[in-house]
Amino acid sequence: MALTSDDVNFLVYRYLQESGFSHSSFVFGYEAFVHRTNIGANQVPPGALVSFLQRGIQYVEMQSNLNEEASGIDGEYTMLSAREIITKPVEDLKRSVHAKKEEVAERQRSHPQSSRPQANGGDTAMADAGPLEIPASKVNMLEGHGNEVFICAWSPTAPLLASGSGDSTARIWDLSQLAEGGQATSISLPHSSPDDKEKPKDVTTLDWSGNGQLLATGSYDGLARVWSKEGELKNTLNNHRGPIFSLKWNKKGDLLLSGSVDKTAIVWDGRTGEVKQQFEFHTAPTLDVDWKNNTSFATCSTDKMIHVCKLGETQPLKTFEGHKDEVNAIKWDPTGKLLASCSDDHTAKIWSLSQSTPLHDLTAHTKEIYTIKWSPTGPGTDNPHLPLMLVSASFDTSIRLWNGETGECLHHLTQHTQPVYSVAFSPTGELLASGSFDKNLHMWSVTSGKLVRTYKGAGGIFEVCWAKDGDRVAACFSNRVVSVLDLR
Repeated sequence: MALTSDDVNFLVYRYLQESGFSHSSFVFGYEAFVHRTNIGANQVPPGALVSFLQRGIQYVEMQSNLNEEASGIDGEYTMLSAREIITKPVEDLKRSVHAKKEEVAERQRSHPQSSRPQANGGDTAMADAGPLEIPASKVNMLEGHGNEVFICAWSPTAPLLASGSGDSTARIWDLSQLAEGGQATSISLPHSSPDDKEKPKDVTTLDWSGNGQLLATGSYDGLARVWSKEGELKNTLNNHRGPIFSLKWNKKGDLLLSGSVDKTAIVWDGRTGEVKQQFEFHTAPTLDVDWKNNTSFATCSTDKMIHVCKLGETQPLKTFEGHKDEVNAIKWDPTGKLLASCSDDHTAKIWSLSQSTPLHDLTAHTKEIYTIKWSPTGPGTDNPHLPLMLVSASFDTSIRLWNGETGECLHHLTQHTQPVYSVAFSPTGELLASGSFDKNLHMWSVTSGKLVRTYKGAGGIFEVCWAKDGDRVAACFSNRVVSVLDLR
């Protein structure tokens, strides 16, 4: 049976959601009337579009290897790159396969010894010093969400983990009983009202207040909500007119900052839910926000701009221009002196308020950079013995560690095989966790750049985060599960 245009549109919409292109999926879904289709979100497995494309590519590759009679394959099966398959007709691919087989045959005739497989080769040392795989006995699977889990965050003061999902709920998991062999319990935080006629919306972002007493969540429905750690809804913040992609508490915990598709950022009174000030400087959706201190912050947008703003001021304190495509994320360093940004233009940049051009332009990635994080190290931090570092993770499947002061690339981490969506430093800054849609959670030594621990889940990973003591790492997956890895 042939796919309809509605079927294809729904697969593309789901792919955009799963790939983290939240704003793109929203616009595409709206223009393609995806909400009018009768396909349920839970009927389509995660990664469906990519899975279908991969099968199609494998079919064309097999077709290209068939002999002239189409009765079988003569000689060794010849692998083709995906780029070849999607850019060339089958007849050209057949000629390419034939040429490669001739090349191999000629090499075997000229150098028969060189074509024999070598035992281990140069990978022996890596295999001998391979990373320690985290056993299943050290992994707690938290089940309860009904759809992909996009985000998770540990409480800064208690063994509580918050998660947000495409099932229109957030959950607060109490893990205090795990150490005694007990079970985790959870409280569900619903993000839809009984009289809501539209489909429930994804929970896209969340953040704990510094004292761990309040959890803020943001949703596709354009509402921010503030909950107690016991799961009581304290306030519903409803001034945005579009999905909320980012929200953050300031360090003091009295103000909440949010950014939305409606192009604005809002500072809210965290106790009353009152709007303190709405900032309307961007000309396109606001993708990320981050506090510099208790009253100043930065915002970034699909309009390629970065604004530094202050509560009470009617104009930006500083505007940074330089990215050539959407700016996906921004982060201030631990002391609030340097601002890092990353973009679909394949670059990350480090900025200072003392100048309008970047201090460092980090250009080594070859695809979009989705996330960046500063290390909790360097002068003025709890770990002054280690240098300040910035990590960037890209759709090119690699991770890069940079010296935050000089812009030098310290390590290029390349063990992932699909886009890397999340990275997180351990509280001491000595380890780095990374999560990818290849289903692997890796842990790296920041000093050596070596892979030291690894865990393979059952779905793509959207987010990784460390517990405050550094003894546990949580990861949220496309297969509706949150996993907690015990490193002790």
